Amino acid sequence: MAEKKMIVIGEKESFISRILIKKVQDAGAKSEFVPWVVDEINNQINDTALITLYMDDGELPQNSVLHFLIDIMEEKDLQMIIVGEKNDINTIVDHMPPRLIFKTFPRPVDNAVFTRTVTEYLSQAAKGEFKKSILVVDDDPQYLTMVREWLKDTYKVTMVNSGLQAIKYLGKNKVDLILLDHEMPVTSGPQVLEMLRSDEETRSIPVMFLTGKRDKESVMKVVALKPEGYFLKGIQRDELLENLREYFMLHK
Repeated sequence: MAEKKMIVIGEKESFISRILIKKVQDAGAKSEFVPWVVDEINNQINDTALITLYMDDGELPQNSVLHFLIDIMEEKDLQMIIVGEKNDINTIVDHMPPRLIFKTFPRPVDNAVFTRTVTEYLSQAAKGEFKKSILVVDDDPQYLTMVREWLKDTYKVTMVNSGLQAIKYLGKNKVDLILLDHEMPVTSGPQVLEMLRSDEETRSIPVMFLTGKRDKESVMKVVALKPEGYFLKGIQRDELLENLREYFMLHK
């Protein structure tokens, strides 16, 4: 996997933006300038973990660029640092969801603080600390391994092979989503869900069932338990990833 980087986007690369990029590079992190043109940003976004929007006095990106940035940041779960005059920063902040803004730096920028902020963020991103966490619960070790391989590049994945192990794990750890096998021996998926919902600490964790049964009666029984959703075990990798991406976009 490519090393994650920061891109600095602006109308043009200025003396100050070059200094900021050089400071970050000297600190051992990848950083480069990209003009705020949709095609240019799109070409550089795949291995980007953080975006810095750099504005000289009165220079603001067009609305089409802002809308593109919001969409791509939502899709890829990215955040932004905004650098500029206070009035320009406020204008951008008013047009962006707060969850997408990591920090703002009014000019003049403290280079040392900016560099430390960026390098710490990129270090955390490299460790996967900003990834959504998913607990996969299934008694089939081969299926667990396959799902982990599918998800590990995008999410923090933990696997357990029984409902009781899931309950024990969740007693000490938090997750953003549980993928729960519906048909398990000893403690079934529905029983696990019932235990989760009876506990104040775990009742709000979203659960999606994994089921190998696709007949209408079985599916209706799963739906009746009111999980966040369910996946048939025959689902393919790309479809599962797309469904999870859409789920997390809708539940930010």
